[in-house]
Amino acid sequence: MSDSTDTTEPEAVRSNSQPMSAGIVTALVGFTSSFAVVLTGLAAVGADATEAASGLLVLCVTQALGMLWLSRRYRMPITLAWSTPGAALLAGAGAGAVEGGWPAAVGAFIVVGIAIVLTGLWPTLGRIISAIPTPLAQAMLAGVLMPLCLAPIIAVRDAPAAVAPVILVWLAAQRFSKRWAVPLAFLTAAVVIGISLVTSDRVLDAGAMIPRIDLTVPSWTWQAMIGIAIPLYIVTMASQNIPGVAVMNSFGYTVPWRPSMIVTGIGTIVGAPAGGHAINLAAISAALAAAPTAHPDPKRRWIAAFTAGWAYLVLAAGAAAVAALVAAAPAGVVETVAGLALLATLAGALTSALSEASEREGAVVTFLIAASGVSILGIGSAFWALLVGLIVRAVLQGTTLPSLSRKSSLQSKP
Repeated sequence: MSDSTDTTEPEAVRSNSQPMSAGIVTALVGFTSSFAVVLTGLAAVGADATEAASGLLVLCVTQALGMLWLSRRYRMPITLAWSTPGAALLAGAGAGAVEGGWPAAVGAFIVVGIAIVLTGLWPTLGRIISAIPTPLAQAMLAGVLMPLCLAPIIAVRDAPAAVAPVILVWLAAQRFSKRWAVPLAFLTAAVVIGISLVTSDRVLDAGAMIPRIDLTVPSWTWQAMIGIAIPLYIVTMASQNIPGVAVMNSFGYTVPWRPSMIVTGIGTIVGAPAGGHAINLAAISAALAAAPTAHPDPKRRWIAAFTAGWAYLVLAAGAAAVAALVAAAPAGVVETVAGLALLATLAGALTSALSEASEREGAVVTFLIAASGVSILGIGSAFWALLVGLIVRAVLQGTTLPSLSRKSSLQSKP
């Protein structure tokens, strides 16, 4: 018996260690590659430093709990993430464009969560989202991302000594490991921040580094519903949840659509008063846990997502410290990290937006309006971009949205 134990235990350890390490990498890459975008987005719609740190913390916790339940319940590597494109959209919205400021933004987050739950429960809503032409949705996203991706260029002009090392490290890492390029850029930024603190009389706020939940009483304004909730919901569905299903399908997994939407929707609702804007199915980072590199046996890869959930709970404890470090950064450094983190997303959005020749005019108009940042009637450019894009498409093609009677492929998921 002892011989059998000695033989099987090392094999079991080896069998679990590979997906566990993949899960840790999934969490680390997901967190470090886009947390700066989240903090930037929350601050742009009115959150102060404490509220933004609370939002980052609660996003880590809600997506962690969702991953732990979904991956174990369905024995699939179902990974969740915060909505990075959604955070980018918030960064382009601006508090001045939202009537009611931060409380109204929180109210919009709650509405997004409700809409995500309804998407899982009510097939018609899913068909409506599927009916929005992909080129227009991606063009809207690309337009929102454009000003953020220009930030590194502007920062080089204004603060070359602080920003150049971050960009150079990112560029070098792109040559050898694209996955770690943004995390390494953030580590470089942390070094730059540390040097700036040492060479100046500024100090980190130790009190701000203690994890805390800061609750906000939500309010609801029609400007926030139209200018934040609708675009945030569309971007989260079109750029995260739907691609997330496709990524999982590519590795042979059929995502349980309804439970996933209910879990992420409820997570968004619960996290909203603490500052969380939206959680969803992971898209890009999903491959880290679902690919054969996580484990040769597809039935064992759920451990990677389960481990990622625990890793995010650990990272949640450091969210406030990270936010405090960001708050102490020299001008342009955080914006540079955020812009670099979004370059791949921008490239993908532009490629998708312009891939169909028949859709290009409408997509270009949508892109330009979204990138302009104009606000009309207190409603941000993302909503107007999509609306005008749909009108242009209808005029040029003599059509409206595709029929909602067609069955969406998403609705076939159990």
